[in-house]
Amino acid sequence: MGTTTYDVVIIGAGPVGENVADRVVRGGLTAAVVERELVGGECSYWACMPTKALLRSGAALRAARQVPGAREAVTGELDVAAVLRRRDAFASNWQDDGQASWLEQIGVPLHRGHGRIRSARVVEVTGADGSTTSLTARHAVVVATGSGALVPDIPGLRDAKPWTSRETAAASSVPGRLAVIGGGVVASEMATAFAGLGSSVTVLARDGVLHLAEPFAGELVVESLRDKGVSVRVGAEAGSVKRNDDGTVSITLTTGEQVDADELLVAIGRTPNTADIGLDGIGLKPGAWLEVDDTLRVVDGGGEPLDGGWLYAAGDVNRRVLLTHQGKYQARAVGDVIVARAKGTAVEDGRWGRHVATADERAVPQVVFTEPEIASVGLTAAAAEAAGLRIRVVDHDLAAVAASSLHAEGYRGHARMVVDEDRQVVVGFTLAGPDVAELLHAATIAIVAEVPLDRLWHPVPAFPTVSEVWLRLLEAYGR
Repeated sequence: MGTTTYDVVIIGAGPVGENVADRVVRGGLTAAVVERELVGGECSYWACMPTKALLRSGAALRAARQVPGAREAVTGELDVAAVLRRRDAFASNWQDDGQASWLEQIGVPLHRGHGRIRSARVVEVTGADGSTTSLTARHAVVVATGSGALVPDIPGLRDAKPWTSRETAAASSVPGRLAVIGGGVVASEMATAFAGLGSSVTVLARDGVLHLAEPFAGELVVESLRDKGVSVRVGAEAGSVKRNDDGTVSITLTTGEQVDADELLVAIGRTPNTADIGLDGIGLKPGAWLEVDDTLRVVDGGGEPLDGGWLYAAGDVNRRVLLTHQGKYQARAVGDVIVARAKGTAVEDGRWGRHVATADERAVPQVVFTEPEIASVGLTAAAAEAAGLRIRVVDHDLAAVAASSLHAEGYRGHARMVVDEDRQVVVGFTLAGPDVAELLHAATIAIVAEVPLDRLWHPVPAFPTVSEVWLRLLEAYGR
């Protein structure tokens, strides 16, 4: 058993762990990373990158067919094999040589194996050959192990070996019939992707489609899915599941109705990857989300840092926001705060201080790559009201914006701005429409920076662009 000491030990080499390591090293400390699978994590191989690659070809084809001139130049259907090859390339063919090499370039040793916390500041790594290495952290251990797909306790479901987001993103072929349990982001995106690739898709959305978004977002996505031939069953709930002898799957709904498919995707939520990382040895519950303060230190039930504050958790594992870009944001914050504390410099505790992750509270941007795209940041109208804000909701038809009429025939879209009337700032913004993802950062800046509405009149949107929706929303607000 070898022993190695670093300033910081990071468990998990996904985007969050990589960014923590980079920030720590930039700050002059040493760091080591532990990874039991592939460097780059879920996003690189089983989520963000491969799923968007699966979606892009279909989206590009549909966009071309909506524009006269381009429409006449497009012949044939999607080449499914080419789409899957492109997806494979974006997932680096599930090889992590490039990302492992990057860690080496920035001077961060990679310890491959399963990391478990054995005691304060000590992580034991068990390699594939059973060998163990003990890593000691002078200042901090950071848990960045992410989350995995939640498979609920539906009778027969686990025995049926359903697809989760992983198997769907890495599928080597397209099933003739795909059933989807869930109506959230993964369910909606993969229903869109596989319908475009030729599957007959059935979505069993007990709680509705994108039910946490503004209502118009889910409504537009459901309409689009149905236009593509997808059977969207809002309110349908799986009562039991069976994998048949011929390999097909039968889902019996709570109403007694049966849905048959060649494959079944379960996409109803996530669970933390903390079941076997040694939490029981430091007084925490294995398999639980890790509660943190705004500097990402793990805290106990009373909100106090554990045993001197050496343990941190960033990314999905702390459940603040389960999005890759927010995890990377947390990684930058936690890296800076560890460096500051190690060097004895002041940690800034102001609301938008560099060393805190408070943008996770009310300023979270997200894009759902369905058709139409759904881009949102901040609070929905319902969430703002639930938070006790006195709000005004301003809506506008994106198709009425001049650029929208130039975009494509039959353009459909909608924009909503949620205003905090007492502070006269935007607290929520949602766009639904083709290619609206690239409009989102302007809204994110307006919300995070708390730009007063009177100032928002002065950034003039270029004509003719869809960004002109900002002017139309302000005009509708009446100031």
